[in-house]
Amino acid sequence: MAGRLRAAPPGCGRRPQHRQGPAAAAARGPRLRAHHERRTFLQRPAGGRDGRTGGSGYPGGRAGSGFACPRQLSAAGHPQPGPDGRAPGGRRRAAPALGAGPAPPGLAAAAPRRPYPEQRKLQNEAIRDAFIGMSTAWMNKMATSPGQLREKVALFWHGHFACRTRRPDDSLALLNTIREKALGKFPDLLLAVSQEPAMLQFLNNQQNRKEHPNENFAREVMELFTLGRGNYTENDVKEAARAFTGWSYDAQSRFTFRERQHDAGPKTLLGQTGNFGGEDALRIIMQQPAAATFIVTKLYRFFVNDVPNPAHIEPLTVAFRKSHYDIGDLLERMFSADWFYEPAAMATIIKSPVVLVAGLRRTLNLKVDNDKQLLGYQKALGQTLFMPPNVAGWPCGRAWIDSSSLLLRLQLPSILFKNAEFAVRLKDDENDITPQTTGRERTVKNTETTHLPLAPIQQLLGGAPTENQPQLLADFLLQAPLRPENLALVQQAAAKATTPEERLRNTLLSLLSLPEYQLA
Repeated sequence: MAGRLRAAPPGCGRRPQHRQGPAAAAARGPRLRAHHERRTFLQRPAGGRDGRTGGSGYPGGRAGSGFACPRQLSAAGHPQPGPDGRAPGGRRRAAPALGAGPAPPGLAAAAPRRPYPEQRKLQNEAIRDAFIGMSTAWMNKMATSPGQLREKVALFWHGHFACRTRRPDDSLALLNTIREKALGKFPDLLLAVSQEPAMLQFLNNQQNRKEHPNENFAREVMELFTLGRGNYTENDVKEAARAFTGWSYDAQSRFTFRERQHDAGPKTLLGQTGNFGGEDALRIIMQQPAAATFIVTKLYRFFVNDVPNPAHIEPLTVAFRKSHYDIGDLLERMFSADWFYEPAAMATIIKSPVVLVAGLRRTLNLKVDNDKQLLGYQKALGQTLFMPPNVAGWPCGRAWIDSSSLLLRLQLPSILFKNAEFAVRLKDDENDITPQTTGRERTVKNTETTHLPLAPIQQLLGGAPTENQPQLLADFLLQAPLRPENLALVQQAAAKATTPEERLRNTLLSLLSLPEYQLA
């Protein structure tokens, strides 16, 4: 069964011919094994803590963070800490700040400080730019990496383990932990994510101490990560919180167990009693039958259908538990099932904004002069990587569609392929890193050029007659069958062209602008 699993790129559908770009689809490349897929990280150039190869990709960066980001410069041209808050020499600052802090007494005259609002603005802009760079790098990975299954599963876990911080290095470390363990054993992934500084900070576990427990981390671990509501009691939350006391991180963003803050007394969690610590709590949680059902159902809704089918869920759940929660094995069983390729499982999921944009780029090999602009369209459609709206992550299904977002979704191909004049004003989000921006600053305009190479599409079509090309392209691009009335509209648009290239471009544009393309 391992050899049957194909790599499913974000947004390119589930049928085999949809999972790669046209050239690769025509060549019918080899299938990928989920268990043996290489663990890849966002690429980084040389330069670690001491200037040698390794580390985060920029001087002084976090080892293993795996993202290349240029150092920020002050207005005077002096090196400032990178977006992870580290000074150029490699030592971690207490917070990712730009500019000079308050001058110590006696030095104010020699080093006049900036007004605090200006300093805060520069700091926010540097953090924002770091997150933009990280998002762009990951979107490029989704669009070009041969390990597409890992990237799409990582996107799922990115929403499942929703986390929002002001520390780009910690957020990136969390993502690379997710990407590394995305197809392994779920208990390993759960433990690694639970000990990431970004997650501990986001869920307030650094405030969780004996005699003064903070229940937020324990509650979300059970409610959102493992069991779901109704499968634990309030007392279980309190006892689990006691078990997680002492889990924290140090100034270098390394997980630290603070023994003096840990409650070492006996605890009763989900029917078991003992002097449990955090790892014990996770082990006990994963022993509950509800855990397997919760994870399987959520993956099913992401990959198959918003409405779970109990006849499909139950055998997958049993196999998932027997495999000791092997995610790769679960997905292989799911993608190998006959029902996965039945018409009832096709075109049942509304693509998320990230899946939509990444799928367009990968399927058609789009090249954009400035791909950062695509992040603006994703945000306008309701999804910004690394910035989930709340601890529950992004919504799914019909929640992606409203009157304004649907119009932008249908117009997006025209905006990109025709380089059309278009502007959309982003909603003012109180959680933005750079809040209180003007309407002009929140307006995204299409000022960049998109390049659509037609040669791979022509190769895919081969020598097919012109009148047959719309249906062939529809079979490649769409999950749902092309309705006769829509086929007629596509043919009418193609007939307006004066050259073969224009005809092909018009056909593609018409197909991608159909509501059916919004479905996976």
